[in-house]
Amino acid sequence: MSTEWKQRPEGGGRFALWLIRSIGRYGGRGVSRLLLYPITLYFLIRRGPERNASRAWLGRALGRPATLWDAAKHVHTFAATILDRIFLLGESPERLARRFDVAVRGLDELHAHLDQKRGMLLFGSHLGSFEVLRVLARQRPEYTIRVVLDKAHNKAVTELLDALNPEIAATVIDAGQDGPGLMLAIQAAVQEGALVALLIDRAHPGGQTINAPFFGREAPFPTAPWLIAAALKAPVTLGFGLYRGGNRYDLIFENFSDDVIIPRAERKTAIEALIRRYAARLEDVARTAPYNWFNFYDFWNHDDDA
Repeated sequence: MSTEWKQRPEGGGRFALWLIRSIGRYGGRGVSRLLLYPITLYFLIRRGPERNASRAWLGRALGRPATLWDAAKHVHTFAATILDRIFLLGESPERLARRFDVAVRGLDELHAHLDQKRGMLLFGSHLGSFEVLRVLARQRPEYTIRVVLDKAHNKAVTELLDALNPEIAATVIDAGQDGPGLMLAIQAAVQEGALVALLIDRAHPGGQTINAPFFGREAPFPTAPWLIAAALKAPVTLGFGLYRGGNRYDLIFENFSDDVIIPRAERKTAIEALIRRYAARLEDVARTAPYNWFNFYDFWNHDDDA
């Protein structure tokens, strides 16, 4: 992720987000979804770099030149998942069960790990909605779920979501803290038997990366998550929350490794093998849901893509 993209201002601002929240809470999901159309139009007109990145991505994922309509569908999908966070974080399990149709795959193996009271890592990505993971927490409230997020990025959205559910907000591990502090926080959560969820597809400015094939070109992926997994000797599961339109989501869990081992003498080779394997799986899933890709920047760091 480029420093320039990370420093781009949020679209809409705090007032717009809180207005949408109020309409969603008091007018319902159906009424608030009508706002997604002017929001999509606003972003298509005002956010040129994101619009260009969307069309560049979709050109790769769809295997044909992406149209403006494709970009509109892409932005609309993103806006729909942001809106749904209001309900996923703020409503009771009973209302969530009535409001959303969530098909879950791979839950038995995940339960088998967690029922052993052994902490584990859940590696997600900016593909789809990670908040639909909260459906799992609602179903099995005895599980402790700790999500690692950079609170300094997208402050307005973070503040809104914190206000919706302060109890969940208190469990977030801030990814913006220094490296040793973050590692200790994740380690403590895993030792307590928690499911610690991280988004691991974005390479942050200045972070260590290794390139892996992704949609036909080499893309940088961060090494830190794999080093954390190896240091903690914790099981790793991949998680995807794919939005399928309307009120439908697919929540997919896949066991990746019971124990990530990185020999010191073969460190680079071992990490590269893990990242290449992960990138291949991410590509497979992304091909089934290309409009769920929510990295609105040049993922490959190649200027000619835009």
